[in-house]
Amino acid sequence: MKTRKIVTAGLLMALFLFVAAEASAGTANGVYVPVDYRLYPAPEGGYVGDTMPFVTEEGTLELYYLYDTDHNGQGYHPIYRFTTDDFVGYEDDGMMLEYGLMSDPDPALGTGSVMRDREGLYHLFYTGHNDTGNGGMGKECVMHATSVDRVRWEKHPEDTFFSPDGYSRDDFRDPEVFWMEEDGCYWLLIAAREDALGGVVAKYTSPDLKRWTFEGPIYAPRAQYMLECPDLFCMGDTWYLTYSWDCVTYYAIGESRNGPFAAPEDNILDGQGLMEGNGFVFYAAKSAQWNGNTYLCGWLGRAGLSADSGIYQWAGNVLNHQLVQRADKSLGVKAPESLRDYFTVEQRFQAVNAGGKTEIDGNDIALAATDGETALADMGVRAPTMLLECEVKLGADGCAGFAFGGSEADEAWTALCLDAERNLLHYEGYEVTELDDYPPMAITRFDFSKSPVHHVTLVCENEIVVMYIDNEKALSSRIGHSIDGAHIGVFAEGCDASFNTITLKIPE
Repeated sequence: MKTRKIVTAGLLMALFLFVAAEASAGTANGVYVPVDYRLYPAPEGGYVGDTMPFVTEEGTLELYYLYDTDHNGQGYHPIYRFTTDDFVGYEDDGMMLEYGLMSDPDPALGTGSVMRDREGLYHLFYTGHNDTGNGGMGKECVMHATSVDRVRWEKHPEDTFFSPDGYSRDDFRDPEVFWMEEDGCYWLLIAAREDALGGVVAKYTSPDLKRWTFEGPIYAPRAQYMLECPDLFCMGDTWYLTYSWDCVTYYAIGESRNGPFAAPEDNILDGQGLMEGNGFVFYAAKSAQWNGNTYLCGWLGRAGLSADSGIYQWAGNVLNHQLVQRADKSLGVKAPESLRDYFTVEQRFQAVNAGGKTEIDGNDIALAATDGETALADMGVRAPTMLLECEVKLGADGCAGFAFGGSEADEAWTALCLDAERNLLHYEGYEVTELDDYPPMAITRFDFSKSPVHHVTLVCENEIVVMYIDNEKALSSRIGHSIDGAHIGVFAEGCDASFNTITLKIPE
């Protein structure tokens, strides 16, 4: 009798753990339940535009950002703020700085930066934008506000300044201000447009954050119309300059703080849309050096008119990547390390054949598909938020990856691709059987030939799916086909592929 009680208790405990795991996964009783956005937040009723990260003396990260809505009025883009201790859960601090009147230079606010001066006063330098042109001085200018507590900010309109001679009066924005110890003065970098050079990052210096001296361009690649949201940071003995245009965050490398800066052949770390003006995958990212690591803090654009299209509009959800400095001084990205302390419960799965030739051995799945064929293994319902890791090997001329679908509501499987034939990562809502019929829409370039095996990480929160590969590149997507009870699987199209040591983890 005593032994029977122990067995019964064990069964009850196993049942409890199963139900708890299912509830934590958001799929209790087979019903998909979305989760709050803890990793990729957006304000209620609005969207996150360009971010301005600031690390406090207490060691928290404040993300100031341009608040956007679907119904902007005559005034728009006030500056709001999120605060986080670990990229897992954010406090919504609300509005920090309101836009001005139409008679002011800032009825619309643009990107800037927050910093603390050497006396302990906080400064917010930002863009003022007024389409009336400010009486001929130009549509855009640098503006200044200060605070003693980073809650109540006082504007200083007397400190406003416009572009210098020889520069566009309407394209002069996104001031990034910081103390440069080596020079004993403050620097201000700004996105500007020089008459002959085109888009440049221009530099100003100041002894007191009031009087600014124009020093000329620090970077002029003669490539983009503008170099928005410029930022400068150092890792080791190498300097990096980031900037954004074409819906993309770029970077350049320099041996010193003054450059010269040069863009590596491939200087894009996350995705880019292939439809002009409609591919805001990871945009306006600025750096935060925090707890011994360097991060790029930007945003993933909100979905366009067509779901799962790879087309994203301006402003959406917070998106942060941890930077990796590679041996050749180029940069890579990976998921923030703190996410491992969030995804701690391993979720068991039982993969089954869903088409073609598959071999399934626990957490290892091998697929074989000849040209024109597809092999697919179904791993069950995708949890609303989860971390997946595995080692992937695929044929040099093939395409493999992760598939989403197979639910009662939608049987079609769409493909998040590791495309070795084209050396691309891509997702655009195409079905796994139609990949050869349509071109990619949102891509990240990746050279699969550098290694026979690749470490892949997926971070999923509701429809947001971020794929990292080899601590080198990311592809961030909104995948509607991955939610509402959709299954997750792995596939191979026209090649052999293996997905080994697959682990799935959900929050506790």
